[in-house]
Amino acid sequence: MSTAHVDLNADLGESYGTWRLGDDEAMLGIVTSANVACGFHAGDALTLRRTCEQAAARGVVVGAQVGYNHLAGFGRWSIDMPSAELTADVLYQIGALDGLCRVAGTRVRYVKPHGALYNTAAVDERQARAVVDAVVEYDASLPLLGLPGSALLRVAEERGLRTVREAFADRAYTPEGRLVSRQQPGSVLHDPEEVAARVVRLVTERRLTAVDGTELELGADSVCTHGDSPGAVQMAGAVRQALTAAGVAITPFVGTGPSADPA
Repeated sequence: MSTAHVDLNADLGESYGTWRLGDDEAMLGIVTSANVACGFHAGDALTLRRTCEQAAARGVVVGAQVGYNHLAGFGRWSIDMPSAELTADVLYQIGALDGLCRVAGTRVRYVKPHGALYNTAAVDERQARAVVDAVVEYDASLPLLGLPGSALLRVAEERGLRTVREAFADRAYTPEGRLVSRQQPGSVLHDPEEVAARVVRLVTERRLTAVDGTELELGADSVCTHGDSPGAVQMAGAVRQALTAAGVAITPFVGTGPSADPA
């Protein structure tokens, strides 16, 4: 029997100037993939450069976390952008982060939408296509990380992109397999032991309990442990420890290094 394996990712590089968010250095010691902000929803240029450098030094895979251009709302306000503008914005973000990665001795290895763009592209086929167009035009070998069953991953597969299914360690799910809105109570889970046990079950049994008690069948190649939540480092550490204790291998879904190809 093959050993179960999964990637652990976190949203990093989200500090801005003197405003600090999360402990990126500690998180990079736990995760195998880093969804690094690209300056539109969060992250100033120096923060992003340092995050890429630290990820490269730790052998952590870097992904471009692209979002709406709205710092004040942290990219969590949905914007009905025209397709051409959205594609250009995503291209801009991937290219900017990839430049910082090159200087740090690594490369952008995948793309993941952030916040409202992630949720919108999961159900809005037009915006999903705009995001996919940008990835295809920039580098069609880059995998796209997203919600299983989403419009984003379906459109990406139609265009020939590799898709990576993502689950969230600390987010509640609806019976339809979507994320419960952050505007709703109970949308974010905070107990490290509860979250760790939930992730082990998800990875080993492909099952997860929705907010109403419905049992969902959910496959995931990567699990997101948010870097900006209170107690994020403790939470991520508990998840990794529980997975390891259950015999699950923690491995990135793409290769590392400046010349590595997605595997």
